[in-house]
Amino acid sequence: MKTILVFLFFISTGTALLGREYHVSVAGSDLNAGSEELPFKTIQQAAKAAYPGDVITVHAGTYREWVNPPRGGSCESGRIIYRAAPGEHVEIKGFERISNWKKEKSGAWKIILPNSFFGEYNPYRDFIFGDWFSDRGRKHHTGEVFLNNKSLYEAMSPEEVLNPAPAPGSKDPEGSKYKWYCESDGENTTILANFHDYDPNEELVELSVRKTCFYPDKPGINYLTIRGFHISQAATQWAPPTAEQVGMVATHWNKGWVIEDNVISNSKCSGITLGKERSTGQNAMSLTGADGTLDYIKVIFRTLRHGWNRENIGAHVVRNNVIFACEQTGICGSMGAAFSIIENNHIHDIWTKRQFTGAEIGGIKFHAAIDTQIRNNRIHNAGRALWLDWMTQGTWISGNLFYDNDIEDLLIEVSHGPFLADNNIFASKTSLYDVSQGGAYVHNLFGGTIHNIPDRSRYTPFHVPHSTEVAGFSIIPGGDNRFLNNLFVPAISTNAAGIRGRYGLSGYDKTAYPSFAEGNAYYNTATPFAKEDNRTIVADFNPGLMVKDKGDEVFLSFSIQGLSGLKTELVTTDRMGKAKFAQQSYEAPDGNPIIVDYDYFRTTRPGNPAPGPFENIRENRIRLKVWPKN
Repeated sequence: MKTILVFLFFISTGTALLGREYHVSVAGSDLNAGSEELPFKTIQQAAKAAYPGDVITVHAGTYREWVNPPRGGSCESGRIIYRAAPGEHVEIKGFERISNWKKEKSGAWKIILPNSFFGEYNPYRDFIFGDWFSDRGRKHHTGEVFLNNKSLYEAMSPEEVLNPAPAPGSKDPEGSKYKWYCESDGENTTILANFHDYDPNEELVELSVRKTCFYPDKPGINYLTIRGFHISQAATQWAPPTAEQVGMVATHWNKGWVIEDNVISNSKCSGITLGKERSTGQNAMSLTGADGTLDYIKVIFRTLRHGWNRENIGAHVVRNNVIFACEQTGICGSMGAAFSIIENNHIHDIWTKRQFTGAEIGGIKFHAAIDTQIRNNRIHNAGRALWLDWMTQGTWISGNLFYDNDIEDLLIEVSHGPFLADNNIFASKTSLYDVSQGGAYVHNLFGGTIHNIPDRSRYTPFHVPHSTEVAGFSIIPGGDNRFLNNLFVPAISTNAAGIRGRYGLSGYDKTAYPSFAEGNAYYNTATPFAKEDNRTIVADFNPGLMVKDKGDEVFLSFSIQGLSGLKTELVTTDRMGKAKFAQQSYEAPDGNPIIVDYDYFRTTRPGNPAPGPFENIRENRIRLKVWPKN
């Protein structure tokens, strides 16, 4: 009896127990016990067996599954851990391999599959749909066709498959000639695809058939770790902030997940989602024609009544992942990303097909990133790299590398602050699109334009500090920003066609609320903030900013001069003051003060720090390896 009572005490208090380790192998059986000698065959069978404190080790191979965990861990130290066996290549795919294609003509092949092949979900009958989705005048299925792990482009007619032409707007015109088309009736699904010179019966040809790869179908599944997998090829649906958000890996309105060291690719829409669940709203704007702003405000209050707070939701860690080839986002989340850490991820080639568009596309797209830290990530070729929309309060954006994003590196929309962006490299043609107020930009390198505009049409919330509790609403008159110790190094001398904004800070001279700037250095055509006394301006000097992407390594080079007379000071919480509306200081998520006494490489800065993200810089030409940082 005493032993039972002690066991119950440990369970009730969430104290870590010595858990079991279950093993999974493609050569196993779900009738086995799950030991190393007698492993399970599927990850799902191990998920059914695992309890808090247990570890699921998955061995080399490909697992065609939707892992739907029935339970989570009990606390931070009582997690359930899903991991790829160390040193082994483990794939979780939302696909099925398809052979027996019949040749048509001109490189085109056809296959007819009974609808029973797809089970309860046929993505070749399911269309992409949702709030703020734009189909560009055509239908898009959630399914995909893959040739040797590369997705083909969906066509609108069989004629497009038989006579393929480059897709408009694609980042890969030649690759966009590989096309597919589908039709489905009550019995069969027919797919026609042009593989050009490849024989699909001899190559790896796959159809995405599952809507997700790792997703609990109910909330309340907390404290999971997902580590070391290659996860790909799910038929994911559009994930707007007003709907249930289901990516290939999705947390489903839970708390305390760790998603680390994975390779996540080829999602029809999103790679990782940290979003909300269905009952608080599901595409009301698309279904009823509701006003998007009012509808999302209703969603916010429903989520608050549904337990959206620090104790229940968010606090995830997403780190050291490689995420690419997703057509909506690499990572997204509406409210469920609050209190999280997003770090050391490499996100690239997002929204490259450009067959559809919408207002929820980016390398990372978060709504309500309250007290969320986004640091040390590399994001490129993503259209828009980082988009923080609504309720960006207490958010800390630090040490990130952005380049080759053809819309902009950072968009902050209808938020009131405080939010801090420090030691970032913004090297795309547009660095910042600012439709917010209350931001602090410290020790950044701005290589592109800055565009700031007010938004007086939408009332959006600000919060009690370090909380989800709504304190009030306001429009965005604009201003209330701080720009301290930044480098403005535009690579071109005049605004090119289609580039929004200006180089430098002159766009902030006449904002509704006052901003302040100090310690900045402006080169080439970058124009200073008018009321900034302590600054350096070298208007006739082009720094020649260049980014060299060599795959696993990235190098940055530029030149500077004229810094010897610039007086700078360390930036601290006291120096930045408080954001006007939230009356919250620029401080860490735990409420402690911040001192920006470090640079992009975490080198310690002295009391008179260098402007920009690098402390150890010298005049004349500089060349630095900026990824990886070690």
